[in-house]
Amino acid sequence: MAYDPNNIFAKILRGEIPSHRVYEDDKVLAFLDIMPRAAGHTLVIPKAPARNLLDVEADDLAAVMAAAQRIARAQLGVFEAEGITLTQHNEHAGGQEVFHLHVHVIPRRLGVELRPPLSYKEAPEILAEQAARLKAALQG
Repeated sequence: MAYDPNNIFAKILRGEIPSHRVYEDDKVLAFLDIMPRAAGHTLVIPKAPARNLLDVEADDLAAVMAAAQRIARAQLGVFEAEGITLTQHNEHAGGQEVFHLHVHVIPRRLGVELRPPLSYKEAPEILAEQAARLKAALQG
């Protein structure tokens, strides 16, 4: 399958759709999920067009994973997390819904269940506050 340059994440990369960005470098962008499964749920995407894990260049994948690790470490403090869930889905059968490679980095606490996927849309002002705290931790 071909990469669709009009997917929502490609539009976010081009600045056509707003996002609550928390980290960016020359290879990756990370932003808060507007439909978070837990507070601080962050998506990490490569800037290069890549449909998913099956077609991404190795150096772009390495940059995504390094950023995911950095964000996960910051989330532990910012969201008082006790652990991190990291997920990545490939193609419809694998659970992928947006066809631009993305890694979910989700702070977790014991005894607190994740919200079901696509079940809750967070208020923009809460996302802005969470993004500011996470961004500050990543810069510190």
